[in-house]
Amino acid sequence: MAVEIESKKVDAKIIDPKPVDPKADPKKKKSAAAQLKSVWPMIGELVRPRRGLLALSFLLLLIGRLCGLVLPAAPKYLLDDVIGKHRADFLLPLVLAVLGATLIQGLTSFALTQLLSKEGQRLISELRKRVQMHVGRLSLNYYDANKTGALVSRIMSDVEGIRNLIGTGLVEFCGGILTAVLSLGFLLKYNAQMTGIALGFLVVLMVALSRAFKTIRPIFRERAKINAEVTGRLTESLGGVRVVKGYHAEERESNVFSRGVQRLLDNVLKSLTATSLMGLTSTVVLGVVSAIIMFIGARQILAGHMTSGQLFSYTMFMGFLIAPVAQMASIGTQITEALAGLDRTREVLAESREDQDAERTIVLGHINGAITFENVDFSYEPGKPVLDDVSFDAQPGTVTALVGSSGSGKSTIIGLASAFYKPTSGRVTIDGQDLSRVRLDSYRSALGVVLQDSFLFDGSIKENIAFSRPSATEEEILAACRIAHVDEFTERFADKYDTIIGERGVKLSGGQRQRVSIARAVLADPRILILDEATSSLDSESEAYIQQGLKYLMQGRTTFVIAHRLSTIRQADQILVVESGKIVERGKHAELLALQGRYHDLYTRQHGLEENLFLAPGEGDKVEDKSSGPRGGGGGVPDAVSLIRGQGF
Repeated sequence: MAVEIESKKVDAKIIDPKPVDPKADPKKKKSAAAQLKSVWPMIGELVRPRRGLLALSFLLLLIGRLCGLVLPAAPKYLLDDVIGKHRADFLLPLVLAVLGATLIQGLTSFALTQLLSKEGQRLISELRKRVQMHVGRLSLNYYDANKTGALVSRIMSDVEGIRNLIGTGLVEFCGGILTAVLSLGFLLKYNAQMTGIALGFLVVLMVALSRAFKTIRPIFRERAKINAEVTGRLTESLGGVRVVKGYHAEERESNVFSRGVQRLLDNVLKSLTATSLMGLTSTVVLGVVSAIIMFIGARQILAGHMTSGQLFSYTMFMGFLIAPVAQMASIGTQITEALAGLDRTREVLAESREDQDAERTIVLGHINGAITFENVDFSYEPGKPVLDDVSFDAQPGTVTALVGSSGSGKSTIIGLASAFYKPTSGRVTIDGQDLSRVRLDSYRSALGVVLQDSFLFDGSIKENIAFSRPSATEEEILAACRIAHVDEFTERFADKYDTIIGERGVKLSGGQRQRVSIARAVLADPRILILDEATSSLDSESEAYIQQGLKYLMQGRTTFVIAHRLSTIRQADQILVVESGKIVERGKHAELLALQGRYHDLYTRQHGLEENLFLAPGEGDKVEDKSSGPRGGGGGVPDAVSLIRGQGF
């Protein structure tokens, strides 16, 4: 039973990716205007729920900046009235006004920090959760094209700069502009001539800074890219530390990381050089402006057109005007970095989530588990086909086994059956419904997967097993453990099922990790079961136990098995022999052996392990069989061969 949900046009507009211009250069750097334009809708989305908070913040900002102007205005009255005219009665009110204004300014600054800085941190947390939730729902194609470290950088680092757009950076930027505008009014009132000259130099400085930002903007974007690459390689190196140590490659990995760090350092030094030049330019221009003000102001006082108090206040107001310009190097850098990070975040959020595919409108009810491949073609990259015209039926309660040499397309068929990918052409159906149009949540809830790489999380054994069904009771978890024979080794641990197994289950052996993974699938109680070489990491004795559990698990379910051992697939309802993306043979074990074809060849080669006990099933296809009979002598080898033959292939 399936229910089709109406697909709204507005949703499709949001989900569908924009067409890519083939002439567009992906490496072309965005201008500041283009970058701001691309992230502006996202900024608006983030600001909209916080409009009240921002309005209050700007009110506090206005009060604080107005109070801040009392201090530069006070010297005029102090020098010209209190001291010049001996107005002692005016001294106390003036001092109290300065103290009161300073206190109010301090309180507003404290309130702004509490409001915006904390809200900025909350926004970072919210955005991280949003990006992680989105990335977690992207298709496997996206993961195949991006390194884990790069994705970690997108989630954790790129959103950091948002606090400079909605937070302290915003206060500094807007507050600086407001102070500069108010100060300009006082400066024009005191002396328009000096103000005009000073503004001329400041315009020159602004033009220089604007060109400098065009130079450093690509540097910051490149820095994030380098950082993601270095982080990705470091993550891989640490995750594969056993391989690194096994091949004595510590120094080699250290050199690779050092080269990445050097690239990052070169980028940072380049940006520091640019910002230092900006700071030098600002300092020189402001020094020139100060010298001009000093010269013209002194002549104005000597000519009687300006008082000493006015010049003192004028100089302080000029400082309030040029301070934001002097800070533009640091503030502009922060905002540029924030825009670059937000732009990268926007790019990630623009990726279409697989659960929001506009074509997936069918909600499955009860799933029987009939899966059909109808003339399916598939390729990961255009022009490089992996599957070619694959067709077969897998009925409920049956076991479909896939065999073939490495790289033949077995795991790709499993990926399509798991709805990890969509066919390039043809279709895969579940109970008659096109799987590419079925809602993933309604399908994958009935799916159980045991992959060749048994991934476990850093937690307890119990938590890893309960991952497939968090609501499971203690009794259900223990029952799954008994079926998968997890209890055999767990009972020997001091903490039993609460034993922490480390990252990727590093504290367990390969066979133990695989048993936990199988127990996880048992607990899920799926209608469709995927076993991708589920017993590959087990010794013969453990496999014998596991086969009992798998036999129980497969009852009444549609099961797909990739395995190189006949102990797993001998009783399969159908065996599909896959080579070069095509099904070259199909049938049951006895039927395929009688064909004397590819399956018979694989079977014969595996049972010729006397020639090479390390030969894996499906491998060695190009090795000539030069067997001249069984080896003699020594009881160890024949016993091992007999054991392998007894367990199948």
